[in-house]
Amino acid sequence: MSNRTSPLVAFESKTFRLLWSATLVSNLGGLVEAVGAAWLMTSLATSHGMVALVQSSTTLPVMIFSLAAGALADNFDRRRIMLVAQLLMLCISAALAVLSYAHALTPWLLLSLTFLIGCGGALHNPSWQASMGDVVPRDHLPGAVALNSMSYNLMRSIGPAIGGVIVATAGAPFAFLFNVFCYFALIFALWRWNNNPSRDTLPRESFGSAMSAGFRYVLMSPNLLKVMCRGFVFGLTAIVILALLPLVARDQIKGTAITYGIMLGFFGFGAICGALLIGHIREVLSNEWVIRGAFLTLATSSAFLALSHQMWLSCLLLMPAGVAWVQAFSLFNVTVQLSTPRWVVGRALSLYQTATFGGMAAGSWAWGELADINGISGALFIASAALVFGGLLGLLLRQPDFESLNLDPANMFSEPQLQLDLRLRSGPIMVTVEYNIDQQDTSEFLTMMALRRRARIRDGAKQWALLRDLEKPQIWTESYHLPTWIEYVRHSQRQTYADAEIAERLDALHRGDKPPTVHHLIERQTVPTRDDTPLKPYLDAT
Repeated sequence: MSNRTSPLVAFESKTFRLLWSATLVSNLGGLVEAVGAAWLMTSLATSHGMVALVQSSTTLPVMIFSLAAGALADNFDRRRIMLVAQLLMLCISAALAVLSYAHALTPWLLLSLTFLIGCGGALHNPSWQASMGDVVPRDHLPGAVALNSMSYNLMRSIGPAIGGVIVATAGAPFAFLFNVFCYFALIFALWRWNNNPSRDTLPRESFGSAMSAGFRYVLMSPNLLKVMCRGFVFGLTAIVILALLPLVARDQIKGTAITYGIMLGFFGFGAICGALLIGHIREVLSNEWVIRGAFLTLATSSAFLALSHQMWLSCLLLMPAGVAWVQAFSLFNVTVQLSTPRWVVGRALSLYQTATFGGMAAGSWAWGELADINGISGALFIASAALVFGGLLGLLLRQPDFESLNLDPANMFSEPQLQLDLRLRSGPIMVTVEYNIDQQDTSEFLTMMALRRRARIRDGAKQWALLRDLEKPQIWTESYHLPTWIEYVRHSQRQTYADAEIAERLDALHRGDKPPTVHHLIERQTVPTRDDTPLKPYLDAT
């Protein structure tokens, strides 16, 4: 594998090495705790659905709170957010250990505490993933994302086995206590990391406005919508293996907690192989075929896992499933990051996580319920068919290739010299841009204006319109509104190099000695000195 495609290039960053190593320890603790929680639930509840809900309880918070966490990641110091999240999870895990040692846990209390730990993860993840673009160069980003997936799955290859041994020998309470101490590694690394966050010269966006901007950006980005749709379907169907694996280990294999841990370990080993091979595979296959292959591989593994009653065979089937799992999710993640500028990447990643983890949460519950009705094998067969459908969905929603657009800020905006004394909150602001376009260039102009419209609305503009002069048809006027002057400045500063290329092509189509004429207007309502309502005499008479 060439240096260009190898994910190991991200290790050239000392900061990345430090954070990655600490995350390795943190992931180990989390997986040991997950084994303890899943196995403890098999003794606290008899319902297959309750066992599968352990997986839902950790993924559901990501679906619910991820967008809010993404807005925080784009507007506050990400390092501090991650520190708060880690401390929150440490305290909840400590409470879980104490209650478990006191034999005070019930099925719903266990789910509640794992849900709260999931909330900490939901707060941590957008800041962590968005920070990758701050830690490594853009061309190393795919490798960093793959290594992050490998970090989790490296521990998944040994963590569940360690967790199984711990649960079998010392009990689930010790597994929870083990995780408490594993948090300290990442807390220490985050404390040492000097991230030097960029200082925005503008006031911070309000929380509601920041979340709305994230929604708007994604809705105006067709590639991101495709990724999130496929990510939801993948999470909904692929989670069946992890959700039902405790039941497979207990009922089909007739094993113990150690059996469950070893099986998870083989899944994790497959994921490590997938992370190491991902660069080479992307050189051979397009992104769409990588995703289709992941769906079909998991469908095959799920179908044969439904028939297997031998531990060795089930472990072998879990390895390609792990490869497919990490290939798909790392590809989704990188596509989102490379298709999004830095000012909104946390929110875009959070919405992607909302889609994928929402699919996983719903899938964990659905496959557990189906296992109660149709048995474990029946649920796995149904999931296999659903996974095949997910692969065929690519015929309608093709996975985009990595964006070649330069989404770094162009930094070309300078505030106009105003003759009125405006405050930052003054508005509404209307902007018009007047073009002189030859008749033969009209078609190309309209094509470029369609791209301009999407970029304007995506970055916050409202009421965008394109007008043509009836008396001088060569004159075209673009107009749009912003609520306040500060929103106009923020909108203009969000222009990327890719947006600047659109502007350059429009300027090339403009005819005349001067560039297109830009007007900045503020709306004002006129108030008459006297009431000139036509009905006033009638109203006075009555």
